[in-house]
Amino acid sequence: MRVGLVGYGKMGRAIETCAQNQNVEITVRVDPHADEAQFQNLSSASLVDADVYIEFTQPSVVMENIRILAEEGKSMVIGTSGWYDHTQEVQEILKQNGVGAVYAHNYSIGMNIYLKVLERAANIFNQFPEYDVGAVEYHHKQKLDSPSGTAVGMAEVLLKEIDRKDKVVYDRVDRRIEDDELHFASVRCGSIPGTHQVHFDSGFDTITLTHEARNREGWAKGALFAAQWIQGKSGLFHFSELF
Repeated sequence: MRVGLVGYGKMGRAIETCAQNQNVEITVRVDPHADEAQFQNLSSASLVDADVYIEFTQPSVVMENIRILAEEGKSMVIGTSGWYDHTQEVQEILKQNGVGAVYAHNYSIGMNIYLKVLERAANIFNQFPEYDVGAVEYHHKQKLDSPSGTAVGMAEVLLKEIDRKDKVVYDRVDRRIEDDELHFASVRCGSIPGTHQVHFDSGFDTITLTHEARNREGWAKGALFAAQWIQGKSGLFHFSELF
């Protein structure tokens, strides 16, 4: 499989390292800020030598990257968040061009298993109103967004499964949390790769579900798995649909 990298930052480099052990050839690197990249921008010239492209850039450019890749007939793995309000538009772009895309809040296979465990746990705790629920996510201080895309996905699961929670609060709170609010806090510190915790708390005990990433290798392996899977398919797929 020949893969092009759109974005050659920390994740792009992790994917390239992981690819060396998986019979995957990285043929194109596109990044305006990386000296090692062959191209600064997506164009017809930069989209000729790869079977599928993996996109890890920034929310400000991801929609334009999706359009360019689709119009050039390239299937893709989308690692950038911040575009989910445009899901219907992306589906139409992919349909018009007959290409496929996989997206996810988090490409870690372990995290996606964690989300399935979380969904089941939340469904059970829904039966016991004496348990409140809250969550925290921790990331390195260089991370550009807050909350993380993974946190948003976790909140969606919790709101879906727990009837007594109707809305999520990510911001600082200078008041009492309402009973129907899910508080999801964010911490940015040091070099933490990514830790997510959900607390189910009652007056007599606390159950905490934690996923702690050690490095970016787990995300890189998941992205390459998605790249292999999406070849020859059309439409928009969430990573959780792959397994």
